[in-house]
This record gives sequence, structure tokens and C-alpha cells, in this order.
Amino acid sequence: MDKTKAAARILIVEDNGIIAYSLRRTVLKLGYKVIGPVPSGEQAIQKAGEKCPDLVLMDINLAGKLNGVEAAAQIQAQLDVPVIYLTGYSEDVLLQKSLTTRPYTYLNKPVHERKLGDTIKKTLALE
Repeated sequence: MDKTKAAARILIVEDNGIIAYSLRRTVLKLGYKVIGPVPSGEQAIQKAGEKCPDLVLMDINLAGKLNGVEAAAQIQAQLDVPVIYLTGYSEDVLLQKSLTTRPYTYLNKPVHERKLGDTIKKTLALE
């Protein structure tokens, strides 16, 4: 199902306030609705259950009890929603573990607006 920009809801999960603000601003500028951002896996699971996002932008390394991979797995157990992982690390053990959650792709931080926009558009078109 190809989502229109105006209808697509994107959950942002990022524990770094500056990066979360930047992602939120970029996603809004691209024309999508933003859910969050939320800083923890626990909050991401709760917010996803409440708001049913069309896409999740998930930081792999989150502060708190759950990392991004664990949070994504729990979200996907409830909802059929694609996940785009965001990471500052190119070779991380969590990257390998994340394969079990069927991620659409990974984007390295800092995320550039054009790359993010193209990736979101392609991901939503595949749904």
C-alpha cells in the first residue's frame, strides 16, 4: 500500500535529544506526520501500540532496559510495521542481531535529509 505523505505516520525513537529534534524537523519538512520522538524502547512500544505508525525510525543503541533491536522486535510482534534502523556505528553486534527483525535498511548518523527522504518514500511504497 502506497501511503501518501499527508497520511503517513512515522514514529521516531532516538535517545539523543539533539538528533531526535533534527530527525523530527526533517521528517516534518519532508511532509510526513511525526509520532514522538520518544527516547526509550519501552516508550516506543507503548507509543506504537497507541498510535499504529506506518514506519519506525529506530536508533539501535538506546539508553534504558531495551535496545532498539529488542524494542523493534516487540513492536513488530504487535504490528506489521517496517523499521529503518539508525546507527552511529557501522560494525556493531546489534546490527547483526537486528537482522531478525527484518529491517528495511540502516542509515548511518548523521542522516542526510535527501537520503532519509528517499528511504522513507521507498519503504512506504513497499508496504
